Amino acid sequence: MAAVAGYAPGSLARYADWHRREAPRYADADSPFARLLGERWLFLPPATRCRFLRKIAAGACVSYLGEVTECRMSRAGWALAQLARAIGAPLPLGTDTGVSASVSVTADAEGRGQYWTRQYNRAQGFPQVIHSAKRFAGPTGIEEYLGLGVGIALRLEEAGGALLFVSDHYFLKLGGLRLRLPGWAMPGALSVGHMDIGGGRFVFSLDLVHPVLGELVHQLCVFADPAE
Repeated sequence: MAAVAGYAPGSLARYADWHRREAPRYADADSPFARLLGERWLFLPPATRCRFLRKIAAGACVSYLGEVTECRMSRAGWALAQLARAIGAPLPLGTDTGVSASVSVTADAEGRGQYWTRQYNRAQGFPQVIHSAKRFAGPTGIEEYLGLGVGIALRLEEAGGALLFVSDHYFLKLGGLRLRLPGWAMPGALSVGHMDIGGGRFVFSLDLVHPVLGELVHQLCVFADPAE
């Protein structure tokens, strides 16, 4: 094997072995997702439970590749997505379908949170990249941080075998100060779903619905488990 700059052949071989190694998994009782969902955890398909039992070591990364299959947004949803660029563009900026997508998940060293990076290719221009952090904290036990101190307190629910992350309330965190946003300042009810469809694949769904304006954003993506 030819040497690659900075790496001896043996180092590359060790990296390849590490890259193929399957990530260890929590026992159900030790999983923060299982604790939050309670008895409904056992209503999830085994493949879904297996994905959320992954114990991602500090410095490791689990990636899923897939495709955007559905995406629509109202005019109000499109305007909100553009305004949300100020906090990292957490909503899709366009309605392209049939384009590739990926999700990469890493974890902090203490195991108290995960970092999610989503990438959506677009028919034109650079891909959209979205960063967020999930922390097992707050009054609901799990929160998602976006940007500029904006976060969402989430509830875990199960419906028809799907695992749902449902918004409880939005908040603004400035240093040690945490301010819950009033109802009128919330963009709507957010629901992010994970549904196993067999064959090592699952559907990721995102729905944002405003109590007055109705559906703002709807997106479906199909992802595949990584080869291990």
